[in-house]
Amino acid sequence: MKIKIVSIVILLLVISSCKEKEVQVIPPQPIKVYQVVPKTVPIYQEFVGQIYGERDIPIRARVEGFLEGIHFEEGSRVKKGQLLYSIDPDPYMQKVVAEQSNVAQAKTILIQKESDLARIKPLADIDAVSKRDLDAAQAERDAAIASLDAANANLKLSEINMSYAKLYAPIDGIIGKTLARVGEFVGKDPNPVILNTVSEVKSIRVQFFLSENEYLRFAREYKKNPDLDREKSKLELIFSDGTLYSHEGEIDFIDRSVDPSTGAILLQASFPNPDRLIRPGQFARVKIKVKDVKDALLVPQKCVTELQGTYSVSIVNSENKVETKQVEIGEKFGDYWIIKEGINANDKVILEGLQKIQPGMEVVPKITEFNSQTNIQ
Repeated sequence: MKIKIVSIVILLLVISSCKEKEVQVIPPQPIKVYQVVPKTVPIYQEFVGQIYGERDIPIRARVEGFLEGIHFEEGSRVKKGQLLYSIDPDPYMQKVVAEQSNVAQAKTILIQKESDLARIKPLADIDAVSKRDLDAAQAERDAAIASLDAANANLKLSEINMSYAKLYAPIDGIIGKTLARVGEFVGKDPNPVILNTVSEVKSIRVQFFLSENEYLRFAREYKKNPDLDREKSKLELIFSDGTLYSHEGEIDFIDRSVDPSTGAILLQASFPNPDRLIRPGQFARVKIKVKDVKDALLVPQKCVTELQGTYSVSIVNSENKVETKQVEIGEKFGDYWIIKEGINANDKVILEGLQKIQPGMEVVPKITEFNSQTNIQ
């Protein structure tokens, strides 16, 4: 009887073990994949640039003296011809008065010399005086004319210097913070000479640098593809907070030479600024189109793994089995890599669950759209 009971228990254990083995057989699991489709994509590059006004005009003290008045509000808009600063004019007014006196004296002397010449000329005609006396009178009259001209020139110069005691806005624009206060001596180093700057900002200039290699690469691309040159006006500006400026700009200046001390060449782009949002002194990134890559194979960056400089992706082959392929990556395009070699069009690259797979595993691929975080179409 005991033998029969033991036999039944053993039989039940064998049957239970077989059922467990049947449960452990796992069917192929569905896995999200990204299907590679060739696309023509534009490649951009970004450069850090500094912003300047369309015109940035320094307000310079052209004469020295004590600052008497500031006639504007700092940071406000000013109109061309508006009085900005006034320097103590008294020394220059005194100089004008002194020069006016010299002019009057020179006129008096000229009148006297012309009168002397007028008296001598008739006498010289009848040989009542010598030719030498006539020449001397003529020379003195000419010298008096030259002295009057010099006196008038000095008067004009003194009047100009006196006019420099008042500083006016040279353009319409925004004026900055004053660099001198009322009572300070200005116009001569080490005292302030440049008192302020007025900037016209209805459009702005962005200056940035390209390395020699970058310049050569751009030049060759534009020469190879003339369409890029026609599109060079489509520059974009990215602010320091990462936002994209709503207006496009264009390159309007490339320096004549590469700076030998830095190995870089200066470029300048202009952007409209109708809302006066951008101010001189800001830093921003200029986004330039470098080239178009035709039939590019794009793979989301999250699908690419890197180990000691070697890049690879996991794909699902025609037998629905996982396969690892080494790839050669190219440029970045948003949150994609452009793959130069290693995969083909229509390959199914595993998008999610990379930690759960291994080469040779059979899966059920589910083609899924990749939601780019950079809004690239």
